[in-house]
Amino acid sequence: MRATTIHGTRDIRVEEVPDPTLRRPTDAIVKITAGCVCGSDLWPYRGENPIREGATIGHECIGVVEEVGAEVRDVRVGDFVVVPFCHCDNTCAHCRNGAQSVCSNLGFTLSGQAEYARVTQADGTLVTTGGVPDDDLVPSLLALSDVMPTGWHAAVSAGVKEGDTVVVVGDGAVGLCGVLAASVLGAERIVALSRHEPRQAVARAFGATHVIAARGEAAVAEVRELTDGVGVDATLECVGTDEAMTTAIAVTRPGGGVGFVGAPHGVELSARSLFDKNVGVRGGMAPVRRYLPELLPMVLDRRIDPGRVFDLTLPLEQSPEGYRAMDERRAIKVLLQP
Repeated sequence: MRATTIHGTRDIRVEEVPDPTLRRPTDAIVKITAGCVCGSDLWPYRGENPIREGATIGHECIGVVEEVGAEVRDVRVGDFVVVPFCHCDNTCAHCRNGAQSVCSNLGFTLSGQAEYARVTQADGTLVTTGGVPDDDLVPSLLALSDVMPTGWHAAVSAGVKEGDTVVVVGDGAVGLCGVLAASVLGAERIVALSRHEPRQAVARAFGATHVIAARGEAAVAEVRELTDGVGVDATLECVGTDEAMTTAIAVTRPGGGVGFVGAPHGVELSARSLFDKNVGVRGGMAPVRRYLPELLPMVLDRRIDPGRVFDLTLPLEQSPEGYRAMDERRAIKVLLQP
């Protein structure tokens, strides 16, 4: 099959690689109809994460079930499915507690930017859409494989509730989906920290009531001025850097909550700052399968349109350009068509 592979820092290629095969009776093979580049893919692309030369890359996709293992009962060949990036059996003790991203049989999509992907726990992971979706729904269904549930997880972890004032740190696809999640959950004021006009426009379309272009201490000062010095009820940290986490804690009012979903890189969490302010921090890798029963109907009924985060669509063969566009912030999120 044709697949995106990574060979080194900023060295992305599209090559012929072996098709994925069933390795266990709980596996399924999905023929990908749409994949995409994730902000977290930029960490290895920029040399911030270890790289296995020639490995396939990409963890977000939707498509049609091509083949299933002997023990797969709930998913059938021909089903159109959303593929959560983290695979789970959805039956272990952790899954039953809503932590599907820490499943005892955890797996991951490893070739989401390709023609086919292997899913390791098909029955617990895959969610059918009830038929082939209309073309206009494809971007939003693809967003359900990662970024929308991840933004939702940030909002849930932060404890966003009706009437709250919320700050979202990060204007990538996850941060923008966090704005949408906060809006759906009833936040009254949503402050998006963003310096880029196209991203600010999406944030406002998703429900942001205020946009602050500053960063660091300047951003904290503006939030405090907006809230009469109190701080916000909940903050969504959707970047994963130390500055982002420091900002998130600083803008949150005493007794408030921070939901963090940015993959941590160089973050030094200060227990003293949390202790002194009575601020709670929760989050981590999003349990996508936990949220799909709630989010999928919203997409199918067109109540939410998280697919607006995709502002560039390319054929799979041009995935290296997709990486460049996102790395240079010329695109928010790139959809790839095999």
